Amino acid sequence: MKRYGFGVDIGGTTCKIGLFQEDGTLMEKWEIKTNKEHQGQSILTDLTGEIQRIMQVYGLSATEIMGVGVGIPGPVEMDGTVNGCVNLGWGRRNVPAELEAVLGVPVFAGNDANVAALGELLYGCGRGKNSLVMITMGTGVGGGIVDNKRILCGANGAAGEIGHIIVNENETEHCNCGRRGCLEQYVSATGIQKIARRHLEQGKEETVLTLENVDAKEVFQAAKSGDHVAKVIVQEVCAILGKAMANMAVILDPEVFALGGGVSNAGDFLAEEVRREYKKYVFDACKDTSIVIATLGNDAGIYGGMGLLKENQ
Repeated sequence: MKRYGFGVDIGGTTCKIGLFQEDGTLMEKWEIKTNKEHQGQSILTDLTGEIQRIMQVYGLSATEIMGVGVGIPGPVEMDGTVNGCVNLGWGRRNVPAELEAVLGVPVFAGNDANVAALGELLYGCGRGKNSLVMITMGTGVGGGIVDNKRILCGANGAAGEIGHIIVNENETEHCNCGRRGCLEQYVSATGIQKIARRHLEQGKEETVLTLENVDAKEVFQAAKSGDHVAKVIVQEVCAILGKAMANMAVILDPEVFALGGGVSNAGDFLAEEVRREYKKYVFDACKDTSIVIATLGNDAGIYGGMGLLKENQ
């Protein structure tokens, strides 16, 4: 009998759903709106309704479904209990138990960044490897840790919160987490924009960058074209990131560092700059760790959801 699984990525705007064959082949994917009204009370109801609809369309019974793997934007404990999720308005709740009660199939949950990292390891840039650390650089900075093909979630579900490593104890501005000097404040898209603005306000050199419209994408494009100011900005950003990764390496020693999120659209240019800075700081035994661009893009979460089913077989 053929078996199938669902990978789900619950985001602040949409919930992505993928239907997979047992071997990890993606058959089709969908999106539904994430309804955050009334503390996100209807999110799981909407999700189960859509999964049931898909099962009906494909003529699938519960006995043909391996289960549902879910990525959630917040700390998730080993048993799938969400330890509060501000972005969705949730407090503490056991998502697998709630979904299993309705769907009648096994459900597994993890932090969305950790789940995306599992997706990249099993089906993306880390295929064939056993361990990977993923760093996602978008509006903020997230991360995921996979060791021996299993997610490391930590005692409080907070393992992999790479964006909140302290890299500058002299920072005066607060991070979104409430502390100061977090990695997220420097290597996220918004952090890169702030660094760029600081350089442009000094106005010491000519540059194609302007204060009016500078953003991370413009910085990397200008640096690729040889703009000296942009190159200095990129070097500063990559030095901060490379040093943080070197410190991670002596604790986690992964086979692969995967760079994801919107900033990673800079591609191999970004990866090469980070590799150069990483090697300045890293412990010698970890100097050859692979640093690559993630390949699954926005689908990493649903692939990781399917990966949760593999992890728990």
